[in-house]
Amino acid sequence: MLRRFFYRQFRLTARVQWWLGRRLTPAGRLVAGALVAALVFGPNTRLTVGYQAFTLLLALLVLAAAAALVAPPRLDVRRRLPRYATAGEPLTYHVIVHNHGARPAAGLSILEDLEDPRPTLAAFASATEPDEWRRNWFDRKLAWHRWVWLVARNRRVHVPEHAVPPIRPGHEVDVTVDALAQRRGHARFGGLTLARTDPLGLVRALRPRPLPDTLVVLPRRYPLPALTLPGARRYQPGGIALASSVGDSEEFVSLREYRPGDPLKRIHWRSSARVGRAVVREHQDEFFVRHGLILDTFVPVAAEDRFEEAISVAASFAAGVRAQDSLLDLMLVGPDAYVFTAGRGVGHLERMLEVLADVRPCVDRPFAALHRLVAERHQSLSGVVCILLAWDEPRRALVQHLRALGVPALTLLITDGTADPADDELALEGVRRLVRGRIAEGLARL
Repeated sequence: MLRRFFYRQFRLTARVQWWLGRRLTPAGRLVAGALVAALVFGPNTRLTVGYQAFTLLLALLVLAAAAALVAPPRLDVRRRLPRYATAGEPLTYHVIVHNHGARPAAGLSILEDLEDPRPTLAAFASATEPDEWRRNWFDRKLAWHRWVWLVARNRRVHVPEHAVPPIRPGHEVDVTVDALAQRRGHARFGGLTLARTDPLGLVRALRPRPLPDTLVVLPRRYPLPALTLPGARRYQPGGIALASSVGDSEEFVSLREYRPGDPLKRIHWRSSARVGRAVVREHQDEFFVRHGLILDTFVPVAAEDRFEEAISVAASFAAGVRAQDSLLDLMLVGPDAYVFTAGRGVGHLERMLEVLADVRPCVDRPFAALHRLVAERHQSLSGVVCILLAWDEPRRALVQHLRALGVPALTLLITDGTADPADDELALEGVRRLVRGRIAEGLARL
């Protein structure tokens, strides 16, 4: 009940802050803060003249609010978003504003209405802030820092206010919007608000417009050196078609005369009619390189930051695979076990990055589910890149099992510190450590 009470207060406070941030300009917020200070120190009229400042500031805000009662004109607004953005990098898109009215429109600005970043009560109660155990007893009970962390984690894109040039009647302007993609995932735009500041520059008049849209923010990616992934070509039953269709098929080679015992389904009837004798299609089994990209989604306690780094490393390898050279199987476990294949015309690597943009930690299944998934597909894999979040017995068993099956593996372990008592064991098992905060440096040494 105490946690629920704090949650409601935090939610209400965030709502009030958001509303004031939309209605008041930076100058208006400064005046409002000074008004509160004057209210605190002004009641004693014999010792201070704060009451005079309070009266002046209150009058300014009342006049500004009255002037802001007139909403901006109705204008047609369209947004043109790019297909993708990348977490941690700036992005640019365009907003087209058309004035169908008979009067010019000036002094306007654009405010984006993004998805509400406030967490649910269940997420607030069950989440654990990184390093929360280091906070004092009061902070852990109040959980204000957890609230701030969750709100920041739910914000995908930051879009500042942008001014709109004056628009003559019957004309339109193209506003270039500069924003920052903050976190991977789907950034949802609920609408767009046209704002106009009152003559005093303190309060905004707002006219919201519903304009739903979605932007896919891909995970951050690191540059990779010229890597030769482990493994050689392997026989693929059914060839490339195995990854995109059901049933077996083989790679077409040529046409030849019919031989007793050839299946009738391989007869090429058009060529047979042309030459006057039975002709069949000849196929051969195909050998090509197929790598597995194993992503550990079983996040230890307070390892959320390491999980994000693991996804960035996986995205770096996915983006570094040449689509014509090999196949890449992304293998992970969420509510179910998933395998997504890209490369050699089977699937688009951009789609694999979209899958990584939406990956969430697995909380209701054991690590053995990922182990079984890899073991079931090992015969078709030339090699694997295994990205782990911890080093314990289940993960050690996976690495040793891959070695016993003869599947070459590049195993990467995402850690927080620079030293680990298990460094000798990791070196013996061929596991390479990537330290959070220095991932790019670690990848450059591969």
